[in-house]
Amino acid sequence: MLLPNVDTIAAIATAQGRGGVGVVRVSGHNIEAMVGGILGKLPAARHATLCNFLDVNGDTLDQGVALYFPAPHSYTGEHVLELHGHGGPAVLQLLLNRCLDLGARLAQPGEFTRRAFLNNKLDLAQAESVADLIDANTAEAARSAMRSLRGEFSAAIHSLVDRLIHLRMLVEAMLDFPEEEVDAVDIEQRDALLKDIRLRLQHTLETAKQGCLLREGAHVVIAGQPNVGKSSLLNQLSGEDVALVSDIPGTTRDVIRQAIQIRGVPLHIMDTAGLRESEDVVENMGIARTRQTLHRADLILVLLDASKGITAQDEAILAGLPADIPQLLVLNKVDLMSGPHPQLRGAMPDVRVSAKTGEGIETLRDRLLEGVGWRDQESGAFMARERHLRALALAQNHLLQASGVVGRAELFAEELRLAQRALNEITGEFTSDDLLGEIFSRFCIGK
Repeated sequence: MLLPNVDTIAAIATAQGRGGVGVVRVSGHNIEAMVGGILGKLPAARHATLCNFLDVNGDTLDQGVALYFPAPHSYTGEHVLELHGHGGPAVLQLLLNRCLDLGARLAQPGEFTRRAFLNNKLDLAQAESVADLIDANTAEAARSAMRSLRGEFSAAIHSLVDRLIHLRMLVEAMLDFPEEEVDAVDIEQRDALLKDIRLRLQHTLETAKQGCLLREGAHVVIAGQPNVGKSSLLNQLSGEDVALVSDIPGTTRDVIRQAIQIRGVPLHIMDTAGLRESEDVVENMGIARTRQTLHRADLILVLLDASKGITAQDEAILAGLPADIPQLLVLNKVDLMSGPHPQLRGAMPDVRVSAKTGEGIETLRDRLLEGVGWRDQESGAFMARERHLRALALAQNHLLQASGVVGRAELFAEELRLAQRALNEITGEFTSDDLLGEIFSRFCIGK
């Protein structure tokens, strides 16, 4: 059902700056007067029409292509007019001002997509993927966002909800009968459905985590003693000299951040000050920042000197690292080794590299992806956000609680209801207006 009595909105839909083509987009139920004022007549629906764009005196502001999409067959579900003209900032602003003079108002950020959601053209997960597709920094992230926009994520959620509804109907039917009259077949079906839903939800959550990693990236902190080659390793991973390299211990005084990509997965690599006791006030400030950064990492890469192995100071550094954050031990300077490499601790993963020559760097890249939780997806990940992960985890917790009260039908049914409610938050079937405002306020103005 289309939104009643909404006003007409307009905005420049192309990026700021100069370009060959610029687009002004208009959406609303009453755009006939605007069309007449700018174009003189309504163009044929869904056909590119060459037109003169007219000012208040009937003079030509610009010449370009007009596209008219009558409701409900448009992006927003309302009448939509797109004016494709020359991409200069001045001419686009003149064209936008002409639309505003004819009764439109300037669209708010994300308002076109919000109307598409409210008019049931997209669900909330698909609407969010529009912004994710625009913001994608890697090809893999763009493909993942497109999968969500096509509805693959939503389809997985709807499939879970459908199964939950089926299970809830079965449980409600069982509640209508005394316990002794409940058929054993119904109990087996109930238990089988619950197990199936929990397995499917776990798979969806794992896939969503991959999509969230593509969207947000992972933070990898390089830590270790001074002069073990942390800055050289950052330069080697990034392919450019982003950090100053010196033989003088304590050269790095602050956290240096560099974004890289490994097989389409964005990683934020942070080179930190060497961890040691120092009387230098500025160096100690850098070390303090290093320790703060370690607690915000998704993976800590502990760099060691291959010629020394794990020293007492290295052991002290390892003991002081956050226990709940994964670690990867890396031996550097293997190009200087002539004998056998020193052995590392038990089952701790290790990689041997030379930040100077590049030896072992490809293996390190693979281990970094493993360390942050990335795994290759045969069918591809769909884009997901932190709120999606929270909703999936909440639904998973309610299903776990349901498993614990399966013999108490009223409590079991309530946990199923809460699980369904958590899943519905993802697609927007149960969503507060405050959440909608937060989501769409981060969109582009023309989207």
